[in-house]
Amino acid sequence: MEKYAENISYNHGISINERKLVYITGVKKVESFDDEEFLLDTNMGFLAIKGTGLEIVRLDTKDGVISIKGTVDSFSYFDSIKKNGKSSFMEKLFKWFYPNKLFLLFFALYGGLYTTFCLID
Repeated sequence: MEKYAENISYNHGISINERKLVYITGVKKVESFDDEEFLLDTNMGFLAIKGTGLEIVRLDTKDGVISIKGTVDSFSYFDSIKKNGKSSFMEKLFKWFYPNKLFLLFFALYGGLYTTFCLID
């Protein structure tokens, strides 16, 4: 595995031709892919590519290069991805409240404080 990492280029770049052909350098690993999404581990973090009809044209693991064709809709970078599935208490709490429940909780608390202050005046 160490030998594999030594051969990968440290330069990361993306070249897009008319949203139909993407050439990416600095790819360490292809985490997952299907015809709608690719998840790549690159030298600059994880890269998610979303689109339609996506497929690999060329994959060179030695040089860390991949070519993908299809209609590209978006690129997103992530610093890290949790692989063990465990999450902290705060993440679970935030996931539980967000998006709808947090909004309702905020207004419930705000309404309670507002009512309390109105009764004091």
